[in-house]
Amino acid sequence: MKKHIVIIGSGVAGLAAAVRLGAAGFKVTVVEANNYVGGKLTAQQMGNYRFDMGPSVFTLPDLIEDLTKVSKQDVKFEYLSLDKICNYFYEDGTRLTAYTDKEKFATEVATKLGETKESVYEQLKFSATAYELTAELFMEQSLHKLSNFLNLKTAKAILQIGKLKMGKTMNDVNRARFKNQKTVQLFNRFATYNGSNPYQAPAIINIIAHLEHNIGAFAPKGGMHDITMHLYNLSLKLGVEYKLNTRVQHIKTVNDTAVAVITSNGEIAADIIVSDADIKHVYTKLLDKKYYPTKILEQEKSLSALIFYWGIKKEFKELGLHNILFSANGEAEFKCVFGEKKPYHDPTTYINITSKVTPTDAPEGCENWFVMVNVPHNTSGEPVTYVKEMRKHIVAKINRLLKTDIEQYIEIEDVQDPYLIEQRTSSSGGSLYGNSSNNKYAAFLRHANHSSRIRNMYFCGGSVHPGGGIPLGLLSAKIVSEMIAEKN
Repeated sequence: MKKHIVIIGSGVAGLAAAVRLGAAGFKVTVVEANNYVGGKLTAQQMGNYRFDMGPSVFTLPDLIEDLTKVSKQDVKFEYLSLDKICNYFYEDGTRLTAYTDKEKFATEVATKLGETKESVYEQLKFSATAYELTAELFMEQSLHKLSNFLNLKTAKAILQIGKLKMGKTMNDVNRARFKNQKTVQLFNRFATYNGSNPYQAPAIINIIAHLEHNIGAFAPKGGMHDITMHLYNLSLKLGVEYKLNTRVQHIKTVNDTAVAVITSNGEIAADIIVSDADIKHVYTKLLDKKYYPTKILEQEKSLSALIFYWGIKKEFKELGLHNILFSANGEAEFKCVFGEKKPYHDPTTYINITSKVTPTDAPEGCENWFVMVNVPHNTSGEPVTYVKEMRKHIVAKINRLLKTDIEQYIEIEDVQDPYLIEQRTSSSGGSLYGNSSNNKYAAFLRHANHSSRIRNMYFCGGSVHPGGGIPLGLLSAKIVSEMIAEKN
């Protein structure tokens, strides 16, 4: 008889786990509180505009292709390779394009920011080396199984650990390599990909730049939500059952063994439970208090976001799919957000426009703007009060750097803030990536992919090992699925 696995939550990791476990022959039921799948990776249609509501950067497409192969379905996930990674705008009028082609990118940085091309190549080489030394060791396997470290490959990686500059912060390394603070700010910004502070996060976080600049930048043809729908459809073909509008209220344990989930629509028995929910939510709301792991759960949380979704009745030729308008003082911005725990008045502003690659996302001659700034996660549990003020700062910044009057072009609008993110996704304080990586031991401080105290209880998603973001979420699902298959 097939073992029954219940997955709590249908974020990208939950969907990926459903595909892998369904393909492995288990009976799989996914329980989702919302009336849609995808968690943060969802979409919304507003009038004639379509918006991806959450993650907007697509890297490592082979992780999606691997899931398609695992499912043994004859379907293809379609995506584009980008020739431009991002357009950067600075307060003094400097504009720079980060090309996928490394030669063109190095030339652009040398021409616009006065760096040597060699320094750019060295930075990208450092990112690649860090990735090669750590990906298989820290990202693609459990850190909490001793057997994973008792091999020659691990020994070789540990012997080369000095190359990772573990005693230095991301900013230390970037500042030592580049003479222009604008270049430092450009490479520091990759810390925000997992909600961290480059002035505190270890230098190894520079591996994030490797994904885009050395491996490549991509875009799903139908927007980021296509990732959700692709995995969802694969899992349906494998017989995975979904219970939407069904909130898990408690994980039932007997003799320290997970045996069922109590939901808003009744009890569902399970042989194995996999949680894709925020780890703090699981321990504070779903499990008995005796299991609460204080040290892990009290770690500093990652950034959250304030996002405006604007239907813009104009085309801006100088903008591409990804665009960043930098703060005039990056260090002051991070000190404010992480130190003072409040939004910064001159925020680095990210604008994602999927209609640049998927024209049907906006009417002809118009664009769909996803406008995001970093803000602290919400510790109050109450609605945030700064949305109107921050909107004024963001509008003023866009007007300055793009030399426009953006208000006159906004014909449709919606907003998402940390409070709303928590309400919709149960992520602690609206934190986007679980714990921050503002510690050189951060990789070891994330919760394991299995419970050491509850038998048949596993965890995937951005709030556990190996971390936040789509690629790491997908890898967490792979780790969990392999651990379950090995034991069952």
